[in-house]
Amino acid sequence: MGSMDTNLVDPRMVRAPEFGPGEWLNVEQPLTRERLRGHTILLDFWDYTCINCIRTLPYVTSWHERYAPYGLVTIGVHSPEFRFGRARAQVEAAIEEYGIRYPVLLDNEYQTWDRFATRAWPTKVLIDAAGYVRYRVEGEGHYARTEEAIQAALHLHNPEASFPPIMDPLRPEDEPGAVCYRTTPELYAGYERGSLGNRQGYAAQGPIVYELPRAAQRVEPFFYAGGIWRAGPESFAFAGQEAGRILLPYHAVGVNAVLSPSADPVEVALHLRPQGVEPRVEVFQDGAPLTPENAGAGILYDDGGISYVLVERPQMVELVRNPGFGHHELELIFRANGLALYAFTFTSCVTESR
Repeated sequence: MGSMDTNLVDPRMVRAPEFGPGEWLNVEQPLTRERLRGHTILLDFWDYTCINCIRTLPYVTSWHERYAPYGLVTIGVHSPEFRFGRARAQVEAAIEEYGIRYPVLLDNEYQTWDRFATRAWPTKVLIDAAGYVRYRVEGEGHYARTEEAIQAALHLHNPEASFPPIMDPLRPEDEPGAVCYRTTPELYAGYERGSLGNRQGYAAQGPIVYELPRAAQRVEPFFYAGGIWRAGPESFAFAGQEAGRILLPYHAVGVNAVLSPSADPVEVALHLRPQGVEPRVEVFQDGAPLTPENAGAGILYDDGGISYVLVERPQMVELVRNPGFGHHELELIFRANGLALYAFTFTSCVTESR
């Protein structure tokens, strides 16, 4: 094990609070600070549709596997960004998808979030065996430094332990020398925080018909709608029968969208949708279907070569992963009534070799 100099928080200043109430997954009984006395704890505040959270999960799951034998208890605190994220079934599906084997607390009322003064997704909080907060970090990155902090906290409790070497970066864009650009900011679709650029703006009562502005009038950081749409506090749902269009000018490497088969949580829970209608959103960039060179992981292709995604449940979908940073316009065509858009997020980092 190398140096333990990890700029840990002064243990005399911050004592970890108790966890707030909520359902626990992946564990037989709820965990408490008392039950975990004597254990080093890594808390990961996350949301299953947050791209930054999703990108940190491979590191968190690897740390769990590496350091559980040394006494580390990893806990995911799922504090939902959108209302559909309160549903246990949706989080359970994400836990299975991302291979999460450690306990997860459903922090639907944000009590644990507030008790730990959390401000951003994701946030990692490291608590030592004596119950003091030793380290915290927000957002992506800092993976080697966080693993060093884990080792340092474990070393406080067991000075004789010998730990494995710090992991190598799990992705090329996490390696030293990667270039990260300033992207279009995260865009929300609902009227509470919305970024709709149409002149009509949002209509909180009932669906309205939107007309797409000319290309010269479409600017960042906004998205634009064409067709019949219904605005909600968090979502923007297609309310027509044939096709609704969303145009998004952006600058980034990749684009992700949070999509749902419906903005109605009851319809989502009961898997209700129009019979015989595929929950399909077609995806084009700069006027053309996506190709294997720029398609995101969620993209499928039909027999005619049209790129699309299927929206079977509320989730984040990677739409575009360009080979480099650039300015583009994305077009989404919604083919089923009720399909809902919640947010767009963007990725920014590329390696020198790309």
